[in-house]
Amino acid sequence: MFVSQSELWRAYWDCVSRPDTVFICSLTAALCYLWGRRCQIPALVCSEAFSAFLYNYCPVVVERFSPTPWCWGGRFQTLVSALLKSRPPVAYRNERIRTVDGGQILLDWVDNQDSAAYPESSTRPTVLIIPGLTGNSKQSYVLHAISQATRRGYRCLVFNNRGVAGEELLTPVTYCAANTSDLERVVQHVKGLYPQAPLLGYGVSMGGMLLLNYLGRKHAESGMVAGFTISVPWDAQKSSESMEEPLNLLLFNKYLTVGLRRAVTRSAGLGFLKFLNLFKQVGCIALISLPFVFNRQRKILEKVVDVDYVLRARTIREFDERFTTLLFGYKSCTEYYGDASPDRKLHNTAVPILCLNAADDPFSPQHAFPLTIVQSLPNVALLLTAHGGHIAFLQGLFPRGESYMERVFGQFVQAVFEHPNEINRACGIMEKRNS
Repeated sequence: MFVSQSELWRAYWDCVSRPDTVFICSLTAALCYLWGRRCQIPALVCSEAFSAFLYNYCPVVVERFSPTPWCWGGRFQTLVSALLKSRPPVAYRNERIRTVDGGQILLDWVDNQDSAAYPESSTRPTVLIIPGLTGNSKQSYVLHAISQATRRGYRCLVFNNRGVAGEELLTPVTYCAANTSDLERVVQHVKGLYPQAPLLGYGVSMGGMLLLNYLGRKHAESGMVAGFTISVPWDAQKSSESMEEPLNLLLFNKYLTVGLRRAVTRSAGLGFLKFLNLFKQVGCIALISLPFVFNRQRKILEKVVDVDYVLRARTIREFDERFTTLLFGYKSCTEYYGDASPDRKLHNTAVPILCLNAADDPFSPQHAFPLTIVQSLPNVALLLTAHGGHIAFLQGLFPRGESYMERVFGQFVQAVFEHPNEINRACGIMEKRNS
């Protein structure tokens, strides 16, 4: 039995004209169109010489960034990254160093002794990683950065801010984005151990604020050869206002505030995990010592703040008003936010710096990006993607592994360490500084 051509066309038309078929095809076409518009080449804001260097040695900056198609919006990218991102295995060597005020800082090293590219430890390039607001060496973005650096033969070091990695708080001082004294102490320690090894700073979110503030204050005496940041909140006041928008308040602000309060309780008490470790070591003695340790830590903090009042903070701004400003001697939260904002320090930096930001970052609003300032500086480059969220930049249908930000980090770090003279010339830095 034969079917005429007209009958075939009639059957085809009946199929494609069905409402459900029209809806599915239209939706697919719309999604393809929108995703195609989202896949854009990032904007690179910097001097002509610096951009030429990046085009040559960091080709990822001119590649089209294709975000995960089902992750719509910066908020979704941010949430999915926090939930799905894999955690490469990393074995750390722990070290505690003391500060001038009597406190202690926990450092996590990955020495990379098996480095084939740099077998000599004294000259092996080192990446100093500074995590975000409540982050530490266990964060997925830290682990992925270490994977990128160690496969290229470099040594890594994670600077854990006071109190975030379970160590005991010895003085009534924690950390904030404006206080760079602990970072300066860490850099001095690293340069004392490896004076001939070039050091690059990598800061994420608040860690990026801390790094840029440090580079701005130390100028040519920073001890670093370059800096790299991801998702930096450029203006702390505008960032705070963005985080207090209703949806951001619900999704992010309250969660981070809980993390900050938890850091205070960890500092004001022994902490459950640390208690278990102590109990395994000394048995029932830990039960007896627990109230003593809790009271001692609480008394340390209560020299400068009302701990109970701090623990009732519901937003990051309330926490900063009740804790950070008092701890670091600011008259108001506005004064602290002004001092913490890195956009005001960029003109004092004296090493090559690459900063990656997304226009849809809920933590760092686009209108706060210091485009005019960066355009006037020979040593700073700002790489802007239309999408990517906060510390996300996810790609692929199932974005668990390496993302765009890791690729940018890996290529830039390699470019800095492998071509130091060229990047310094491109940024108007006439002599190579390793110390």
